[in-house]
Amino acid sequence: MNSDALRDSHTPAAIRARLEIGPRHSYLRDFLYGAIDGSVTTFAVVSGVTGAELNPSIVIILGLANLIGDGFSMAAGNYLGVRAEQQLREQARKQEEIHIADFPEGEREEIRQIFASKGFEGADLERAVHIITADRQRWVETMLREEHGLSLHGPRPIRAAFTTFFAFVLIGAIPLLSYFLEAIFPPLVTHPFVWSTILTGLAFFVVGAFKSRFVNEPWYWAGLETLLVGGTAAALAFLVGMALRWAGVAAG
Repeated sequence: MNSDALRDSHTPAAIRARLEIGPRHSYLRDFLYGAIDGSVTTFAVVSGVTGAELNPSIVIILGLANLIGDGFSMAAGNYLGVRAEQQLREQARKQEEIHIADFPEGEREEIRQIFASKGFEGADLERAVHIITADRQRWVETMLREEHGLSLHGPRPIRAAFTTFFAFVLIGAIPLLSYFLEAIFPPLVTHPFVWSTILTGLAFFVVGAFKSRFVNEPWYWAGLETLLVGGTAAALAFLVGMALRWAGVAAG
């Protein structure tokens, strides 16, 4: 953001408008969570089947089952996790409302000590305590942030779950593309696993580069970091498949 845009965004009117909207939660973590896990687990199926030298058609069957089953499982898990955080915040709010109603002086002393630890003292400290405790909602929200370490706003469980599932299926389908093409147009793809590996690596890099749009990090470093992490997981999956094949040969 250049200096003119920065100045314009900090006028009293601009600040007021921005604060009235309130904080907006980013679902980037949910997208990355689903995208990386989707591509890794689907490629794990591809690697395991290839490493074990099973029929390539099994890749498509198990891959699709993974996309739907694991994708829904991840989305459900994310939903329940976000919902649990939401319920924790609601429970803490109710608890503070009860404490303020039953023992206001004790809760007022907590506010006093919280702001004293921030450097307030004397008349300024007492004025801060008076201002905070004069409004019940402000009082409760201050206790949620300062005593419980909770944010006042969190992600929506449904949106977080949908984002995870969407990313899981969208990016997780990439390792299967070459196998679909082989099944539909056999002459076009002669080494589906090689193409699957290339496409999966590219997917890792693109997801990481996409992340760089939202964090202060060069796109190529973000892409390489994601490629390294995802590639390591994928390599482990391939080695497990080979180990299973060797174990089967040895047992036979």
